[in-house]
Amino acid sequence: MARLRPFPSGRPPRALASRVASVPYDVVDTGEARALAAGNGQSFLHVCRPEIDLSEDTDIHAPEVYAKGRENLDRFYADGTLVGDPVPRLLVYRQTWKGRAQDGLVAACSVDDYDSDVIRKHEKTRRDKEDDRVAHLLAQSAHAEPVFLTYRAVDAIDARVASMSAGTPEFDFEAPDEVRHTLWLVPEGDVAFLLASFAAVPFLYVADGHHRCASASRARAAVRERAGAGGLPDDHPVNWFPATIFPDRQLAILPYNRVVKDLGGKRREDFLEGVRGRFALAPAEAPEPRRRGTFSMFFEESWQTLTPLEPVSGADPVAGLDVSILQDRLLGPVLGIGDPRTDPRIDFVGGIRGTGELEDRVRSGRGAVAFAMYPTQISDVMAIADAGATMPPKSTWFEPKLRSGLFVHRF
Repeated sequence: MARLRPFPSGRPPRALASRVASVPYDVVDTGEARALAAGNGQSFLHVCRPEIDLSEDTDIHAPEVYAKGRENLDRFYADGTLVGDPVPRLLVYRQTWKGRAQDGLVAACSVDDYDSDVIRKHEKTRRDKEDDRVAHLLAQSAHAEPVFLTYRAVDAIDARVASMSAGTPEFDFEAPDEVRHTLWLVPEGDVAFLLASFAAVPFLYVADGHHRCASASRARAAVRERAGAGGLPDDHPVNWFPATIFPDRQLAILPYNRVVKDLGGKRREDFLEGVRGRFALAPAEAPEPRRRGTFSMFFEESWQTLTPLEPVSGADPVAGLDVSILQDRLLGPVLGIGDPRTDPRIDFVGGIRGTGELEDRVRSGRGAVAFAMYPTQISDVMAIADAGATMPPKSTWFEPKLRSGLFVHRF
């Protein structure tokens, strides 16, 4: 069962929230982060991407980068950019985008629950990315950015969370990407109900933030080792990490599209023959696939709908994913893409960029052929996590992303 607890977060004052809040560290590179934070010394990118405050030739994994992040975080608390809450709280965080709202409960989640798979995963993590985040956590003694979790919705929880949004928000602003962010403090009288209700939720699921979860576990292990024989008390804050927990029925997953840079030495006729041997081709009515199990291919200035000739078995939840079907029946055997995690010939384009980005890649010569996908469903994510399996790389794109800098958890 899921264990949650309130925590004393560091939050920006209402007047500064829109200036402090930033995109997450992992959706921008250093150059993009530097441009976004230009002229804004209060952007949280100074904490989660602190290399932007050092010379451009600085190695982003150098010790001075992690030290700069701690320096900037301490400065934010010292100058009032962030204000530490004197009492532990739960929060309600709403994101509104394109007419759709999703309301999540912000709470501290148990590292033990992550380690024991009460918080379930569907992706593999990379050790080098974990190493980087662990170094940030230990240098800053803080979980600077929350994890994005989901669960199978419970009507009573939804109703109680919805009732809180009738009150005056702690802050409410629209970010440059047109996502509106609203935060409420959970009244003290509602805390016990929410903690007890989530204690009856059997599992939470990582939607976005696998590396943050894994890094929280490793950071806890490092702090525990430093503590020596005495160990850590159960209520030590490093045993917990911040998350926003959304009900599954409020979430939307965008497609994660594919662009292949070349045809692997094949002539166009041989490539098309290989595709036709495995898929029925027809002119596409629209670039986006209309249903699961079909794909749209942009090649030589036109969109084609691809439908597998052989039926797809539903016995294996991973093999039945559209991203698996495309890989197993086309990208691998026809285009020679062996391991999409490491093959440099394939690029992945989040659905937020639209199918126009796929067309631009092919027309500019940066790609030879592009594939638009039907979005993976949240039920697929949960089924695969429940099976203890791993989704193929770049299967899901959750949007909108959590904003960073709105609630910091220091340990």
